[in-house]
Amino acid sequence: MASQMDSRSALIVIDVQNDFCPGGALAVTDGDAIIPEINRLSGQYPHIVLTQDWHPPDHASFAVNQAGGVPFQSIPLEYGEQTLWPVHCVQDTPGAAFHPALDTSHAQLIVRKGFRAAIDSYSAFFENDHATATGLNGYLQDHGVRNVVLAGLATDYCVAWSAMDAIRLGFDTTVILSACRAIDLDGSLDRQLRKMNDGGVRLMLNSRYSG
Repeated sequence: MASQMDSRSALIVIDVQNDFCPGGALAVTDGDAIIPEINRLSGQYPHIVLTQDWHPPDHASFAVNQAGGVPFQSIPLEYGEQTLWPVHCVQDTPGAAFHPALDTSHAQLIVRKGFRAAIDSYSAFFENDHATATGLNGYLQDHGVRNVVLAGLATDYCVAWSAMDAIRLGFDTTVILSACRAIDLDGSLDRQLRKMNDGGVRLMLNSRYSG
């Protein structure tokens, strides 16, 4: 991986929001434990992007909005299989805000995703139809970025989907596992780690070895 201060490198911080941290509506175990490492990394990259889940109250991924829906079950929707979630990261609520300990001062771009009611968006690059772009790819291309490093929540969902899309778009892609935490729903962490590894994503155990 290129040096952090290489102008072609960007750190993408995925969904470090109150609802994904302990006490939140869809809390990831120890989700807040990654924040000090992310804050340290944020001062070392020339390009910093934050993503933010930003759902309307009637979002299709919320179990309460599907007849008979139960959190964490999977149902078919028009764009493919969709896991149903508890209500979380609703626009303009405290749960959707970045965790207060996260240093956002270095960020040049915030990508809000999942704001269309009819479709979910795990990836920082595309909605879950794998076709509707968020605009992040264009931003990175315009700034000459070729190497992306991902950290945040959750490893097996939004981080993994972002990493696989980054590979598909031609970026040299690294996930720093010590700066991520997983939901691990029915073995989803192992499945996604294998998928990322097989797909060409560099999986680094610790950011101390990322420079």
